[in-house]
Amino acid sequence: MSTSPAKLTLHEDWAVVILGSLIIILAIAGFLLPVPTFAWKDGADLSGKVLSTGNLVKILEQFVFTLIIGGIGALITGKPIRNYALGFPLVYALTIIALVLAGSSKAKALNLEAVIFSLVIGLAISNFIKLPEWLKSSLSTELFVKIGLVILGTSVIFGDILKAGSLGLIQALLVVTSVWYFAFWVCKKLKVDDEIAMMISSAVSICGVSAAIATAGAIKGDSKKLSYVISMVLITAIPMMIFMPIIAHYFNFSQPVTGAWLGGSIDTTGAVVASGSLVGEVALKVSTIVKFSQNVLLGLAAFAISIYWTYTKHPSAKDKDTKPTLRVIWERFPKFVLGFIGASLLFSFLVPPATNLLVKDSLKNLQGLWFALAFTSIGLETNFKDLFNENSKKPLYAFLIAQTFNIFITLGIALILFR
Repeated sequence: MSTSPAKLTLHEDWAVVILGSLIIILAIAGFLLPVPTFAWKDGADLSGKVLSTGNLVKILEQFVFTLIIGGIGALITGKPIRNYALGFPLVYALTIIALVLAGSSKAKALNLEAVIFSLVIGLAISNFIKLPEWLKSSLSTELFVKIGLVILGTSVIFGDILKAGSLGLIQALLVVTSVWYFAFWVCKKLKVDDEIAMMISSAVSICGVSAAIATAGAIKGDSKKLSYVISMVLITAIPMMIFMPIIAHYFNFSQPVTGAWLGGSIDTTGAVVASGSLVGEVALKVSTIVKFSQNVLLGLAAFAISIYWTYTKHPSAKDKDTKPTLRVIWERFPKFVLGFIGASLLFSFLVPPATNLLVKDSLKNLQGLWFALAFTSIGLETNFKDLFNENSKKPLYAFLIAQTFNIFITLGIALILFR
């Protein structure tokens, strides 16, 4: 009979709340990691800036910090520490390569984000090299994604709703609600499964990649489905970014109308900024305000989706034909959402603006790093045949139909509100 004590482990969502809160508290207390430079234009720029000794030291400091945080996560969730310690350096190194590729001026011109490079690198390795089981077991995809989401809450400031202006907020509310419900309706008509339908609806209607990731976390969605949705978001953002300003110029839309149209329909913030810049200063300002207004709604949307999903979509065997009680809803509710909302409330009402200004770059850098680490991990555990197969056609059709509706309904609302 064994006398070894039982190992005390935490649910991953609670572990994420603890780790995300620890990172935020350390930042507020003054422990700020320096932000490495990944932007470069040519070979000389790459070697002189990105690969300089000072920048490599910053990258190493990030590695040590994320290794420790992720190691604590593995420890308190009961994952093998040895496998994590061996696997994480590889995941981190691949992620840094992705960040360097995404930092090139050509990638930035095409609005290719680091997560897509992370995913592609991971997929390339997993599809051509047979990975050992210990490496697969070391991947902490969900942990990395949710830590990034908790940190993301620090940038969702409720006070900025007022700064964004009433017209921007009104458009955001109208676009998010109408496009979300239309996208979900189309997905149901095309018999797209519920998980990917929720991700598509949020990605198209709210703020692209971040909304898809938040929704996947809220519903405990399949990471492979999340990868596919994000691929669609990033790929469609490129032609929209290029052609929508041309269309606006052809029809002689005013800059405020064009900016509101771009900000409400293009799914990634980077593409919105790039597209608005092509039109003019006023269009850039309005597009940024409208997009930011939609981003602010992400926390509320994630909370509402969590409640809906836990109440309607996951009955256990014993209560399959009955609605779950409040206790059951609480047990199923993704606790990381509380960390996200708590971080948002903290930075909205308690953290002084001066402190927020001081820590935001470091926290944003860490948020992007955790997301990139997660997508490297997703790529390493996914095969192309799982990502792009016959079943991927219907979600693609649903996404394109919803995005087309988004473009036209947003234009109509922009013409009414910003003419």
